[in-house]
Amino acid sequence: MRYNPLYTVLKVIAVPLYKVLFFYRVKGKENLPKEGGYIICSNHLSNNDPIFLGLGVNRQIYYMAKAELFKNPILSALIRALGAFPVQRGAGDGKAINEAENIIKQKKMLGIFIEGTRSKTGEFLRPKSGAAIIASQMNAPVLPLCITPKTKDKKVKLFHRITISIGKPMTPAELGLDSEAGPEAYRSAARKIMNEIKSLRADVTGEKPEESK
Repeated sequence: MRYNPLYTVLKVIAVPLYKVLFFYRVKGKENLPKEGGYIICSNHLSNNDPIFLGLGVNRQIYYMAKAELFKNPILSALIRALGAFPVQRGAGDGKAINEAENIIKQKKMLGIFIEGTRSKTGEFLRPKSGAAIIASQMNAPVLPLCITPKTKDKKVKLFHRITISIGKPMTPAELGLDSEAGPEAYRSAARKIMNEIKSLRADVTGEKPEESK
């Protein structure tokens, strides 16, 4: 797949560096779609998470990122070059939704951290409905992905293994979404995605996953 040139350079650097810093491994590569527009939904534990997802997926991922990151001109130029675009969290940002839909139309990978913010405790947070709304409106499959640190407190730490687990694609129909879907259907679909992410962690840790309600 064709990458943005800057993305290509940074990925070449990140692969050996993150092998040393986090001993990362990738599970479920066979579930990766080779083409087409998809929504990647992942948990969110650290500022390194976009890099972990990029290491696990062999296609460039385009992310919604909080608008505050774009206030610094230099940082804004960098993350835009890497495919990020701003979203006003909690504000029903129609412009960001339109941008996300355009990414799907162009058959690219859209990355969304389904919890909406980083977990400070390492535990899963309540999922947001944004990914389900876009999946419904664009009839786009969702690819669940989980970042699992091998630490007692479930937080990302240097020199501790990270497992990047890729689940099987979930179609809008499997998520209970159609053209008539509304807020309750979106919330239900978000919970289904979150439960799959939890199952991916459980496959790594051996713990019993707790379902989102």
